[in-house]
Amino acid sequence: MAAVVKRRGATALSIDGAEESAEARVGRLIRENPVVIFSRQGCCMSHVMKRLLAAVGTHPTSIELEEAEEEAAAAVAAGSSGLPALFVSGVAVGGLEGLMGLHLRDLLVPMLWEAGALR
Repeated sequence: MAAVVKRRGATALSIDGAEESAEARVGRLIRENPVVIFSRQGCCMSHVMKRLLAAVGTHPTSIELEEAEEEAAAAVAAGSSGLPALFVSGVAVGGLEGLMGLHLRDLLVPMLWEAGALR
């Protein structure tokens, strides 16, 4: 199982883990990162999500999933929102629609401050 992790413009990192199930790996990544986006490779909606988050001053960990098992694990963790899926402080925000909803209600920035994702 492989996925590509991109952090703040850095080169791709592998999150391979022979001993770790896809569900455990997704859960660990959600816990370890204050803001994380799971998506399929080349997802235009995740690109828009990253641009909006960058505009308010945070740069999420972006994980592009390559295998069906990992996509299923991320979708289950996100609930009914599917992919792309945004998590802030371990809480599933949803996809682009959920992110835009928070932003338009002026709830996004306070949530990011609370998560420690803004300086």
